[in-house]
Amino acid sequence: MVDLATILAGLGDAFSPINLLFVLGGVVLGQFVGALPGIGPVMAMAIAIPFTFVLDPLPAIAFLIGVNKGGLVGGAIPAVLINTPGTPDAAATALDGYPLSKRGKPLKATKMALYASVTGDTFSDIVLITVAAPLAVVALKTGPVEILALMIFAFSIIAGLVGDSIVKGVIATALGILCATIGLDPEHSTPRLYFGFFELYDGLPLAAVAIGMLVVAEILRRLAAMQGEMRPPLPRKDTQVAADRRVSLAEYWGCRFTMLRGAAIGTVLGALPGIGSTAAGFMSYAAAKQASKDPESFGKGNIHGIAATESANSAVVGANLIPLLTLGIPGSVSAALIISAFMIQGIQPGPLLFEQQGRLIYGLFGAMIMANLVNFWVGQLGLRFWVRVVRAPESIVFSTALLLCIVGVFMSTGGLFGVSIMLIAAAVGYVMHAFGYSVIIFIIAFFLGSRFELSLSQAMVILDGKPARLIEHPVALGLLLLALLSIYWLGVRAPRKQRQRNANG
Repeated sequence: MVDLATILAGLGDAFSPINLLFVLGGVVLGQFVGALPGIGPVMAMAIAIPFTFVLDPLPAIAFLIGVNKGGLVGGAIPAVLINTPGTPDAAATALDGYPLSKRGKPLKATKMALYASVTGDTFSDIVLITVAAPLAVVALKTGPVEILALMIFAFSIIAGLVGDSIVKGVIATALGILCATIGLDPEHSTPRLYFGFFELYDGLPLAAVAIGMLVVAEILRRLAAMQGEMRPPLPRKDTQVAADRRVSLAEYWGCRFTMLRGAAIGTVLGALPGIGSTAAGFMSYAAAKQASKDPESFGKGNIHGIAATESANSAVVGANLIPLLTLGIPGSVSAALIISAFMIQGIQPGPLLFEQQGRLIYGLFGAMIMANLVNFWVGQLGLRFWVRVVRAPESIVFSTALLLCIVGVFMSTGGLFGVSIMLIAAAVGYVMHAFGYSVIIFIIAFFLGSRFELSLSQAMVILDGKPARLIEHPVALGLLLLALLSIYWLGVRAPRKQRQRNANG
């Protein structure tokens, strides 16, 4: 157990001026790269890690934490303003953020995203500080069978709530998982579906596929619709009503249960390695839509949709550190980069970390809380700037964004092969959108595909190929039953009720 003197010393280290400067620099850089489609905080963290070698451990790791936290806020900005998520985590934010911006309320939409993000992030940080060890034990006891059932349940919810048809949602999920199988088999290292391209041995690059389908496809679609007109990507019709340019205390308080639910979902999923903030955002969005008294308003500019997504995906940041600090297991790509920074500093994350490096850990906790305050302050100053940036003609905004996507993917994949994959993914995304198949569902399935396949292989070994042995795993069995119930409810019952309302109305 860490004594009080060590805790106070660690917090004192965190709030030193030099540490504050590194946190501030990390947050500013994170918001900037998050707001530029095609770069993102993960790439910025990867580039910054070698430079942290010359720093002391606390400012080095606090800087990376600041980049990660700022990147999630920044990623919501282009998602809300121009419908091109800066990071995959913000894909669900665009569902309601962009329609609200088109109605002349871009500042309200971006401010709601900022407030919900900081709220969810702070919630998960508090959970991390207070109950890190117990949650890590629960995550450790969650085996492959339960992880597999959880992902099937998540797929069923997302397929039913994102898009107009659950059948098309299931098809998009299957396509995403199929594309995730390209490369080496995780169990036997047998190459599959690589078509003679040895660059595909490691699978399709995540950054290239995500940026191609989410950003480049949208840019091409918007450029094709220009029809020779020079117009801004966001209509010049900001309302002059003061209430439409801010989020009032009453509106924020009205979203409290939505944000609390989203923060809880993000914290739980963040503590489970491999699930990720993208899935957390969509599951929170689905839960908010299901709990709403007016679910038809989602996707048309409902502020609760923004609050649900941003509170959940930001809550994953703190929760990802639960298995990292207590078990030495990174829960995401960004957490894996942070563990690399620990290793560079000669620190081994794991069960003995609190005992051996208690002062550093509580200094890190203090830096995380400070990063949330800085994130809020920097975000407040930066939102008006970004709203003005998108007033430029869309031919300039989107062509610049396309160039940044190409540069970002080239840097992250190490060559033009990744850029080629990005363009192919953009074409596939364009076609899927044209035929009504959800690109979002495809991306989530693709992100979770390798984890899904590995969990499936491990579950088959544990169950000895006998589904009847699921009775030995009541949590997994319950999740699978919930998945069947959600498919029936969202794919059969809800559409039937909607048809009856349309017939009567």
